Amino acid sequence: MFSPNLFDSSHMFDMAHKTSESELMGNIRDDDYEIKSGTETMDSPSGDDQDPNQRPKRKRYHRHTQHQIEQMEAFFKECPHPEYKQRKELSRELGLELLQVKFWFQNRRTQMKAQHERHENAILKAENEKLHAENNRYKEALSNATCPSCGGPAALGEMSFDEQHLRIENARLKEEIDRISGIAAKYVGKPLSSFPYLSSHLHSRSVDLGASNFGTQSGFVGERNRSGDLLSYVSGPIEADKPMIVELAVAAMEELIRLAQSGEPLWVPGDNSTDALNEDEYLRTFPRGVGSKPLGLRSEASRESAVVIMNHVNLVEILMDVNQWSSVFCGIVSRAMTLEVLSTGVAGNYNGALQVMTAEFQVPSPLVPTRENYFVRYCKQHIDGTWAVVDVSLDNLRPNSVSKCRRRPSGCLIQELPNGYSKVIWVEHVEVDDRAVHNIYRPVVNSGLAFGAKRWLATLDRQCERLASSMASNIPAGDLWVKQHLPSFITSSEGRKSTLKLAERMVNSFCTGVGASTAHAWTTLAATGSDDVRVTTRKSMDDPGRPPGIVLSAATSFWIPVPPKRIFDFLRDENSRSEWDILSNGGLVQEVAHIANGRDPGNCVSLLRVNSANSSQSNMLILQESCTDATGSYVIYAPVDIVAMNVVLSGGDPDYVALLPSGFAILPDGPGHDGGGILEIGSGGSLLTVAFQILVDSVPAAKLSHGSVATVNSLIKCTVERIKAAVMCSSA
Repeated sequence: MFSPNLFDSSHMFDMAHKTSESELMGNIRDDDYEIKSGTETMDSPSGDDQDPNQRPKRKRYHRHTQHQIEQMEAFFKECPHPEYKQRKELSRELGLELLQVKFWFQNRRTQMKAQHERHENAILKAENEKLHAENNRYKEALSNATCPSCGGPAALGEMSFDEQHLRIENARLKEEIDRISGIAAKYVGKPLSSFPYLSSHLHSRSVDLGASNFGTQSGFVGERNRSGDLLSYVSGPIEADKPMIVELAVAAMEELIRLAQSGEPLWVPGDNSTDALNEDEYLRTFPRGVGSKPLGLRSEASRESAVVIMNHVNLVEILMDVNQWSSVFCGIVSRAMTLEVLSTGVAGNYNGALQVMTAEFQVPSPLVPTRENYFVRYCKQHIDGTWAVVDVSLDNLRPNSVSKCRRRPSGCLIQELPNGYSKVIWVEHVEVDDRAVHNIYRPVVNSGLAFGAKRWLATLDRQCERLASSMASNIPAGDLWVKQHLPSFITSSEGRKSTLKLAERMVNSFCTGVGASTAHAWTTLAATGSDDVRVTTRKSMDDPGRPPGIVLSAATSFWIPVPPKRIFDFLRDENSRSEWDILSNGGLVQEVAHIANGRDPGNCVSLLRVNSANSSQSNMLILQESCTDATGSYVIYAPVDIVAMNVVLSGGDPDYVALLPSGFAILPDGPGHDGGGILEIGSGGSLLTVAFQILVDSVPAAKLSHGSVATVNSLIKCTVERIKAAVMCSSA
């Protein structure tokens, strides 16, 4: 049981032997570089003068001048792999042959590769020595083990638990070593010309982000977007780029940790009691980063922390599963896709998981352009048990595109707390061209409330409460009730979960269709102001969750001088619904079922019945979800058939219930203050987006009648006027 061979370290000595060989080869390559850094020529005699007994003359090397070396070194820092035209121009300026320039850059890249290998070998050698020393300590401890009862030598079976623990740990370490060795073997010999930013120390690795974008958007978001669905054309990385992606992810993880845990002077007190990133200190802390911002891009950095009601395992799973991530953050992520998984992690979890992704981030309004990113996501569990998930853009892999948004290291740290809670520190750091943002949305975008860490964390906190509510078994009587004339199955866990799942699909559908995503071709019906109605159409076929036919979506956004909370309470209240809902025909609206899904009383799912004189509406219910947090609010609803709803209330599958959601997105017009200077979201006016979806005749979208467009235009305009009049009247 206590065999000294328990910790087999023979592979460690082999690793050390290989390290020495690698260092030797690195020295040889450096010597070669010194020899080849000049121009080699050889005097060759003519055919008449050749003597068969005479040995050929040795090659004569011409060293480059110091000026030539300095110029090529400076160019190498900017572009380690110049193209033919660049090499030709450089040879002309320096008075060198084209091949001389080509060979110099080849040799320089070889030297950089050798330096990187020696640095990695030194790290592996130190780790090897550390593991060897630890192995010896364990062997000595096992050989000197004594019986706790009699003090004599330990007999077999007395430390079986410890031995089992050590065997499991040893197996885990071997598995991780094999995985890393496999990755290293896969990329050995690959060209490392993409690593010009590597430094000699791990803690000062750069995060070199290039400039790129998925494509250009129209200068005015309200116009028809002619760029097409550009996200679908992005492909996964090529094999030669994968070593650079791994290195970039590791460097980004280190930067995220420092950004999340550092205080002043890296973060300084900003406006509204928030942290602001000190740009000068950031460049000093990470000197080999991207450097100065490209022309036209604005830096946007924020940091927030909160305690959420979810354990760290589930949080990590949500962040690493693109479908769950898109669903939980549906108000921010309009589209997302995993292009390639480079690593699935070790030991059955996401520790070490690495995946290349694309995503489109939005504000719920067609007046704010989406932000498209191509990035790598890396997950790691640290020694103290803290989990970290970091994103960093891979725009430098697409050098021929123009950047409108690039994502510096951004993500979150997750610390486990008792009773299933977690502490989350969120960091968002991007550089973006937001000149196309409409003027009424500029304050909320510039303040960081639209895309910053506060919105991500507030959304996560609210969604964690919602998930906890859907899985709860003991529901207080005030949080769930139903009228007697409806089935009582909603009081069961199955009925409640089915209803919440249906409401979740309704919210996701609304959020996906209300923003300025490049997947939609928004058309402005008029061009007279910010509250113009924008419409788009799509064909719904073979989708059990949508009615078949042509769906016409219309949206408009406008500013109203009323705080967001007052508008939210007005729109979600069934007693005031008849004041703005034209489709209710002035009938009395009753809330017949209610499910609370958060601490705020405004976070709930409701079933509404319209008591209308119109007999065609007597068999219809309205499913409504209202939700609010510190950065915004939603009131989303959809008519549902009462027969289909009874199936859901009984715990049936909600995916086959057809929905066409409409609703409202409410944002503050900017950060406000109370009397003590403390941030109070929405103390001023509000930015309200109204969106409707209507099923029109089953005709091609190109032949959509002007009557249908005019109808929805009149409907949304009339609704807006009613809301403005009713809210302003109640405020007065």
